[in-house]
Amino acid sequence: MVKKMHEMGIRSEHAYTAAFASIGLTVAAWMASLQAEPGTGLARADRWGIFVGEWAPTFFGLGLALSHYEQHDGTLTASVQEIRQHREAG
Repeated sequence: MVKKMHEMGIRSEHAYTAAFASIGLTVAAWMASLQAEPGTGLARADRWGIFVGEWAPTFFGLGLALSHYEQHDGTLTASVQEIRQHREAG
């Protein structure tokens, strides 16, 4: 799976960015649920926050797996643009 993601152009930086974005989305979902659904209570807002918050560890794990693959592949230090150019040339 990690190899396929790497071949599709997904890099560890993308997974890490998604992880940090999901942390921000967690706070936003919690606040939106708290304000948009008055009367449902704090428990419902907490459930929305926890639901979205569970995505971050998954993205961090994918980032680590991709980073490990990139280290063995030798593409960890290359930019995505350099990798695409190398692939098109070869």
